[in-house]
Amino acid sequence: MSLADFQVVVGLEVHAQLLTQTKIFSPVSTTFGAEPNASTHPVCLGMPGTLPVLNEAVVELAVRAGLALGCEIRARSVWSRKHYFYPDSPKGYQITQYDQPICEHGRVGEVRIRRIHMEEDAGKSVHDADGTRSLVDLNRAGTPLLEIVSEPDLRSADDAVEYLKALREILMAVGVNDGNLEEGSFRCDANVSVMKKGASELGTRCELKNLNSFRFIKQAIEVEAARQVELLEGGKAVVQETRLFDPDRGETRAMRSKEDAHDYRYFPDPDLPPVVVSPSLLERVRSALPELPAAKRERYAAELKLSPYDAGLLSGAWSQLFEATLKAYGGEAKKVANWIIGEVSRLQNEVSEPSKLTPELLAALLKAVDAGRISANAGKDVLGEVYRSGRGVDEVIAAKGLEQVSDVAAIEAAVDAVIAQSPSEAASFKAGKTALLGFFVGKVMKAMKGKANPKVVNELVAKKLG
Repeated sequence: MSLADFQVVVGLEVHAQLLTQTKIFSPVSTTFGAEPNASTHPVCLGMPGTLPVLNEAVVELAVRAGLALGCEIRARSVWSRKHYFYPDSPKGYQITQYDQPICEHGRVGEVRIRRIHMEEDAGKSVHDADGTRSLVDLNRAGTPLLEIVSEPDLRSADDAVEYLKALREILMAVGVNDGNLEEGSFRCDANVSVMKKGASELGTRCELKNLNSFRFIKQAIEVEAARQVELLEGGKAVVQETRLFDPDRGETRAMRSKEDAHDYRYFPDPDLPPVVVSPSLLERVRSALPELPAAKRERYAAELKLSPYDAGLLSGAWSQLFEATLKAYGGEAKKVANWIIGEVSRLQNEVSEPSKLTPELLAALLKAVDAGRISANAGKDVLGEVYRSGRGVDEVIAAKGLEQVSDVAAIEAAVDAVIAQSPSEAASFKAGKTALLGFFVGKVMKAMKGKANPKVVNELVAKKLG
């Protein structure tokens, strides 16, 4: 037997940090990058006598996520304490939701979502490279999270990555999560098992913790599935446990035995009342939901006649720039799409400083190209400057001396001079060697230092040569 004889089964638990300004139970900033242990509070630190106070924005964002993912919203949900004893958990328990989560029974495509619950994040243990010392940073403790738990509906590492990308896109589109994997605000645990193809009973699962890049998620699932198949083929059993993925060595390693719910000694939190989602809150959040990416893709394809590829790229993070630019431009959607997918995307990847490009500036650039004031190549040069500086398009065109000459009389004089200087080539053209058109156009453009309108040049050369 081999891996091909087995079916991989994956369920994902996504931890998405909510876009609130303060933590879930204390008035401390959630801004990333503070000095270690600077963003803390007696409530975060579990000081005796402190009491949590719920941040109402957390509930609203949880409802928003649930509605966007097609979930049932529970009118009354309950907080629980999940007990575990790690250095990065100062209280000795995590405030979360257990048997009565706020959202249930949603879907992303064909993947079912079992539940979504609110909870607080833990701190972070930082280990020295030589393993001699471990430090704890509690800045993240108390940061509001949604845990989004899928059913074990995924059947490959590629399926898992596609599901995560679709989920991330939705959460970003509705303003629930920033989708930043590097900072850990969107990360996941993967429950991986294998079973013989054709079998109906799922195998023993292992949980892979804290995967924070799509590449590592794919690698970790594939490596773990291969490990489990090797065990089964060798007549050994897969042990339920939590494992860590080591990308440098391309292996998963045992972290601890996998706990079940009873190991955490869940019980209702006595300091927090139940969360009640009123019909008015539900309706207010529902009515404020923006158009979701899937619906936007369909609209872009149907109404704007964009290809499925272009519509897919523009329905996510680029949608706001695309739609606002199209409105200010008033021209073809395909032209706006091409510039954003091509040049604007390239600049985003190449330029480290934040973009100063606005929809109005991009629309002005497109209009300048359409009017023949600058060539498309010059437009790329202008865009680069506008992107970095935010200067006006007209100002940049003037400063760089890029304005095209469209004066027919001036261009006609240059065309006449070039033809007069190239009698043999002119004769060859007239004899049928029409490929020489490019030769004459190039000569005219050189004579006018590249500032002649190419369209006018082409028309006049073709006319003069018959």
